[in-house]
Amino acid sequence: MAGVYIHIPFCRSFCSYCDFYSVTDCSETDALVEALTREAALRSGYLYNETVDTVYLGGGTPSLLSVAQAERILAAVWKNFSIGNDPEITVEVNPDDIKPGYISSLASLGVNRISVGVQSWDDDRLKYLGRRHSARQSAEALERIFSEGIKNVSVDLIYGIPGMTTADLRQDIEKTLTFPVTHISAYHLTIEEGTPLHRLREKGKLTETDEETSNSMFMLLISLLRERGFIHYEISNFALEGFISRHNSAYWKQVPYIGLGPSAHSFDRRSRQWNISDVREYIRSVNEGKVSSEREELDRLTLFNEYIMTALRTAWGIDLTHVENSYDKELHDYLVNMSGKYIRYGLMKRERDTLVLTDQGRMISDNIIAELLMEL
Repeated sequence: MAGVYIHIPFCRSFCSYCDFYSVTDCSETDALVEALTREAALRSGYLYNETVDTVYLGGGTPSLLSVAQAERILAAVWKNFSIGNDPEITVEVNPDDIKPGYISSLASLGVNRISVGVQSWDDDRLKYLGRRHSARQSAEALERIFSEGIKNVSVDLIYGIPGMTTADLRQDIEKTLTFPVTHISAYHLTIEEGTPLHRLREKGKLTETDEETSNSMFMLLISLLRERGFIHYEISNFALEGFISRHNSAYWKQVPYIGLGPSAHSFDRRSRQWNISDVREYIRSVNEGKVSSEREELDRLTLFNEYIMTALRTAWGIDLTHVENSYDKELHDYLVNMSGKYIRYGLMKRERDTLVLTDQGRMISDNIIAELLMEL
């Protein structure tokens, strides 16, 4: 099993919190689409003919693509990789891009999952985040998506925004649940270096949400969504039964994937590769028959640490049998010994041969994960 990620870096404007590679000059869209089809051909052997189970168009703003452009990209994926019988095909969209007929046209291409960047149902908070849509446009977009035939719909929310209260988060969740969404990704706002919000913090013009409020929001999120039947399968992700994101889950389970496009990352279980974060240079290099990228070979301990960092964020946790079989008995015993204190404190539980964080443990997951990592 394998995955394909396609990075579409174009945005009409920058969000104040985002540190993903993106550009607001969309003049190279056609050239990028052509380069993506060529990269797919150049790197068709990267996945060693493993069956592709998931395809994900992310960004940036993939919904800036025309249907014809999306069709060209997906056709190149089908042509150059071995696609399974029932692949999950996701497209990220901005609410204000969803015009009549767009979703049904994507569905005709095989797209069967949509991820909507709602982020908040409050217009003032949307402006603070630098989003270009309104709450009304989010509602209209969701109504249109469902009416045009796609039922597997994920909504992105951001909480922990300065000035936001737990009551505000409750309203955002409850408003989201007035639609028959199948998946919610809820992220606590993180101030990333180089973003407009980071510059505000450096100038003393931003006060981050305090830890107590953040924890209360996290526990409220868990409680409300569990009441509505959502499975908390990863720290920031919740899904109804049968709608867990296959693409994201593959990342956390160290399934190989190829990333196409500028800044896109790839992983083949032996190495990690990332393309240059420059649209024009990416296009130039691909047109010359190569892909400008960097590569890192991964040794056993690096792979072990990456497994800990990803697995412990999920509901599946750390599989101790997998650790022993894929790494060695010493690392298995190390985890068993280190987990003891977290189990005693109620931050972790052991279920047969699996170590899983409790709700309380997930609130300090970064600290626990850091202590479990092995020094290289």
